[in-house]
Amino acid sequence: MLDYTVFHTIAWPSAYSVYFFVIGIAAALFFLSALSWYRAEFKPLRASAFYVSFVLLAVGGLLLISDLSQPARFLSMINPAYLNFDSPLAWGSLNLVSFGLVSVLYFVMMNKGDEINSRRLAVIGSLLALGLPVYTGFDLTVHQHRPVWNTPLMPVLFVALSLVSGAAVASFLAKGDAKLLATLRSFMLWSAGAVAAMLVSLLGTTAYGGSAQELTFMIMTSGSMGLAFIWLGLILGTAAPIGLLLAPVGRQPIGVLAAGALILIGGMALRYAILVGPQLVHTAY
Repeated sequence: MLDYTVFHTIAWPSAYSVYFFVIGIAAALFFLSALSWYRAEFKPLRASAFYVSFVLLAVGGLLLISDLSQPARFLSMINPAYLNFDSPLAWGSLNLVSFGLVSVLYFVMMNKGDEINSRRLAVIGSLLALGLPVYTGFDLTVHQHRPVWNTPLMPVLFVALSLVSGAAVASFLAKGDAKLLATLRSFMLWSAGAVAAMLVSLLGTTAYGGSAQELTFMIMTSGSMGLAFIWLGLILGTAAPIGLLLAPVGRQPIGVLAAGALILIGGMALRYAILVGPQLVHTAY
């Protein structure tokens, strides 16, 4: 008679991992487009990287709004009368809207051929773009009861994931430009190396934490998230591209494109595992 059942649910559904994925790529592609005003090898990406960035930004915004039970509530997030500046979501919403507005202005000035204002907006937009992966990582790290999430590494990890995924997409937009692909190869190699180092650090600290951390470690490595996190994310999507880029074939266009494809698969898998995995412990206890 006194028995009861509590149904624990995942507060952050897996759809948010898609948002993390597309918004990270959007931020990195804008940055690469902005670099074209300051480094000649990035000039072939100026328009194409921006257009893909803007489309992905729109997709990310729609994903966020569609998750709300009442989509019109998104307006409350940017309404000064309702803003809670203690919440990272409020800052994230302002950053997202500001980045969208700057992107529109950047598009106008770029197509008008206004180099001076395009350069200025490229710098402003790049700073706002940096804020996108930072705030998404910060959204997770403030949950101090969640293993894996509750680390200062999370915003930095999301910046590295953004850069490596954006460089991977840009490699497909480079149209075989040898100099540009060589630069993107360096971006992917160093960013993937940073991601690998942070993932190993996260695994180590999680494995030797308390009971919740140990359960999360088991879920992430050998449990239901093992395939996504270890095999697709860490091995196929991080270690394999690093090895490929270091090999002689990794200096050729086909090798860079192959590494880029693996990085994109791994980037999506990592975001999914990092978002969902730490929440699974609380669905059973």
